[in-house]
Amino acid sequence: MTDLSAIARSLDDLRESLVAAAAADDRWTRAHPVHRGSAENLAHYVALRHNDIRSLQNDLASWGLSSLGRAEAHVLASVDAVCHAVASLADLPENPSPPPPVDFDDGERLLERNAEALLGAAAGDRRTRIMVTLPSEAADDGAVVAGVVAAGAELVRINCAHDDPDAWERMIAHVRRAERVHGRRVTVTMDLAGPKLRTGAIVPGPAVVKLKPTRDALGRTVRPVQARLVHPAADGVAPASDAPPAIPVTDAAWLGRRRRGDRIVFADSRGSKRVFVVVDTGSAVTVDLADTAYLVPGTPLRVGEDVTEVGNLPTRRRAMTLRIGDELVLDRHTAPADPDAETLRIGCTLPQVFEDTCVGHRIFFDDGRIGGVVESAGPDALRVRITDADLGGSKLRAEKGINLPDTDLQLSALTDDDLRDLPFVVDHADAVSLSFVRSADDVTLLQDRLAELGGEHLGVILKVETVSGFENLPAVLFAAMYSPRVGVMIARGDLAVEAGYGRLAEVQEEILWVCEAAHVPVIWATQVLDRLARTGRPSRAEITDAAASGRAECVMLNKGPHVDLAVRFLDDVLHRMSEHQRKKDSLLRRLRSWDEPPAAR
Repeated sequence: MTDLSAIARSLDDLRESLVAAAAADDRWTRAHPVHRGSAENLAHYVALRHNDIRSLQNDLASWGLSSLGRAEAHVLASVDAVCHAVASLADLPENPSPPPPVDFDDGERLLERNAEALLGAAAGDRRTRIMVTLPSEAADDGAVVAGVVAAGAELVRINCAHDDPDAWERMIAHVRRAERVHGRRVTVTMDLAGPKLRTGAIVPGPAVVKLKPTRDALGRTVRPVQARLVHPAADGVAPASDAPPAIPVTDAAWLGRRRRGDRIVFADSRGSKRVFVVVDTGSAVTVDLADTAYLVPGTPLRVGEDVTEVGNLPTRRRAMTLRIGDELVLDRHTAPADPDAETLRIGCTLPQVFEDTCVGHRIFFDDGRIGGVVESAGPDALRVRITDADLGGSKLRAEKGINLPDTDLQLSALTDDDLRDLPFVVDHADAVSLSFVRSADDVTLLQDRLAELGGEHLGVILKVETVSGFENLPAVLFAAMYSPRVGVMIARGDLAVEAGYGRLAEVQEEILWVCEAAHVPVIWATQVLDRLARTGRPSRAEITDAAASGRAECVMLNKGPHVDLAVRFLDDVLHRMSEHQRKKDSLLRRLRSWDEPPAAR
């Protein structure tokens, strides 16, 4: 067991190094007054984590003392407390020192104050809020918003990458209406889209609709396939999401003459004779089909001598198949790519990629489903060797995300579109989210634009979704704390692709720690209860992920037909976990799980 005098000397040296590091770093002195102590504590924490104190931790634990493993929110106070304990045990004189910028009570209080200022009050006795991303339908369907608010969501998120200001305004009106119904404030956050690094267009496939009935193992039709014959100009209520596919016809009067039992004869695109049987009429004519058919524009539909044609059909989206070892050319040309061409090529939406990417840099497509390495780089094209894809090949489609984790893209975090959207955000939202934050300069740029628009009151949420954003996070936080209300979102989708899936758990832990040191609230985002929101049933893995999310101050759910159910489920999980854990601290409430009746003892 290490001598207490040696431990005391190590602690004194550690404390001196933390104070000296903070004194040499004046960034914390420029923080907003409400964050001044928190910013100094952040400086102490950054200095602490520049040391490897595992040996000292083992020595402290062997004496039954705190090993500084939960010091984030009050670094210097924790070190001082251990110094005092060691001095008392060893009967050593204590070195007088000024009070720390944040004491034990302040740490938790400051974090909760900042969380409430940015995110609003948490519901009930849980400390973690729930945020829900609003779908496009929320603009015209107030029930979508009312459902998530009634289920318990304290925040809603509007993604400026979709829809337009008119739609956003209608969404927010539905939110304010739901507030009045439920008698509580709902925080509205709006995400600026940021620079969109995506694949270009692909030549579309033919305009064709395939209709296929249900068959048994012997190939016999057991249930015909249904379709709806419609006229494009007809007014009516939008069909349900599970309605049969719609096939436009050119003659509205022809539709009006149809009766139940009519047999509509046609030859499909292969020349095969097929027959629709009318089973219902109205604004659309519903038909049954017993055999597989392919319909294209101009296909004649006949009932005796009464004839119309199939109208315009949407073209089919196509994809190119990429296999390990393939060469893909990524270029700046906007012409749609032909997936059947001998040379595989696809466009890129951001020309800056060709200025900054170098040979040897990794590149990922479609949330990391396809990976490669740049083998040659020029001003107009990158040649990429595919190194990661499904064994049978992976499909790459248009408008899929591109990640370049090794490339320092010289891009502004605020695009022209963002600057056009920002006045609306200032006038209507409670907080703005800055996407693809890479450096402190990105944060300063947003703060300057908000000041020009009179939007300093707006909360600022920084989305950490790149490796550079993670590596620069302390500097980003120092800059962010110039604003009175600030938070961080762990955007785990892009971050997992950039940092590597194997490293994601480590990265999100470090983000939680450094944000707690700054008393900055964290939003845990991406695919939380995603399957439950989409299908109505959760997977086992995402339940444990939801339980772990309670260590953040807010959890974000994405849109889905069952998102209100996901909110209720998450609310229950967070309530339960709040009795067992607060940040990194385990809470030892009495457990009744293993209570035995007296007779069993």
